[in-house]
Amino acid sequence: MSRMFGTDGVRGVAGTELTIELAMKLGQAGAYVLTKEREHQPTIIVGCDTRISGGMLANALMAGICSVGANAIYAGVVPTPAIAYLARKHKVDAGVVISASHNPMEFNGIKFFNGEGYKLSDQLEDEIEELIRNHMKDVPMPTGSGIGKIEYRLDIKDEYVRFIKKTVPIDLSNLKIVVDCAEGAAYYTSVKALRELGANLVPIHIRPDGTNINANCGSTHMEELKARVVYEKADIGIAFDGDADRMLAVDELGNVVDGDQIMAIVGSHMKKQGTLKQDTIVVTVMTNLGFSLMGEREGLHIEKTKVGDRYVLENMLANGYNLGGEQSGHIIFLDDNTTGDGLLSALQLLRVMAETNEKLSELAKIMEVLPQALVNAKVPNHKKEHYMDYAEIAEAIDALEAKFHGEGRVLIRPSGTEPLVRVMIEGKDQKVIEEEARKLAELITDTML
Repeated sequence: MSRMFGTDGVRGVAGTELTIELAMKLGQAGAYVLTKEREHQPTIIVGCDTRISGGMLANALMAGICSVGANAIYAGVVPTPAIAYLARKHKVDAGVVISASHNPMEFNGIKFFNGEGYKLSDQLEDEIEELIRNHMKDVPMPTGSGIGKIEYRLDIKDEYVRFIKKTVPIDLSNLKIVVDCAEGAAYYTSVKALRELGANLVPIHIRPDGTNINANCGSTHMEELKARVVYEKADIGIAFDGDADRMLAVDELGNVVDGDQIMAIVGSHMKKQGTLKQDTIVVTVMTNLGFSLMGEREGLHIEKTKVGDRYVLENMLANGYNLGGEQSGHIIFLDDNTTGDGLLSALQLLRVMAETNEKLSELAKIMEVLPQALVNAKVPNHKKEHYMDYAEIAEAIDALEAKFHGEGRVLIRPSGTEPLVRVMIEGKDQKVIEEEARKLAELITDTML
């Protein structure tokens, strides 16, 4: 039986895969596991993005929470990082976000944070899952005054806006900004914060109707934003995803500035100001090779982890680093928040622009983004972890690495969900690396079938 929790909570098509029954059980099991050691009546704060299924799943989840004797605070539509912050601020026992992030509107997800605002460990997720599979065996279901209650606090999102403005208190009155809120959770908080900081703001995709989240907009569809920035003669464009835990930017010329480039710009600025702990940025193995070359030139230490923001965060916590993230724009500023925060990342980038008085296109030149080619090799599912056991494949990879002489790299990794081995090659010449990636993928398929 496959694991219920994926890399970012429990996710699926709302109503068929992610049902109200499952949401209720996740509320029961999650509340019990996260609060069973507490001597007081526990409280869990709940928020969601703008999907039409959010209210349905939130009510089922909160019914489950109350049925095991915990209280729920419903915050309504808020960004994921707002729930992480509010859980800490209000000293509640846990937080839950109902969102499927950048996925299409028919999907939804349920992800948990502990009382300190951190995503749960695999061990705690497994404990929640085990309770559900065992039909909540031995979990007490109180009656009478022991049942929990729901408090509705739809105003609480303004506390997050105040927190963000206090964290990065900059004057944006000299900047014209186009912001794409993806018809998602950022539509209120990001517009309010940027305007109150003085920005000349052009907001787009801020009319969510429950079905239009991420639809040809936001950080996964940036064509309209790129064109709008140029048309408006704006200084920068900012694109959020559906739950606003990540962001990408567009410079004044209409070029995308991705998460790697944002971390390079902000990280090097922090180093100059003495605020980048141990002069280190934590990234994943999928980060562009140009980022490592930038780090060598700028005197930055680049720490690499497995793919996934939870592995970035684990490394940061274990080693005392304060900046890390992914190419996708999921960036963690650990001095300020415990998870990726799109609005916080945007303000950190805007602060560099304001303090240096440089255009974003100039700042982005700190890093050369090397071309990447990604090709999937189809292999038997039970063999995908063992591709390096084949001498022909290992020798071909070594030969390619030698050919690039440090100006390119080969990254091979098995898919976590499909019978595929992913071949990613970076180098200076797009045509060359695409051809090499195709040849290596064909070799892997032919050898392993």
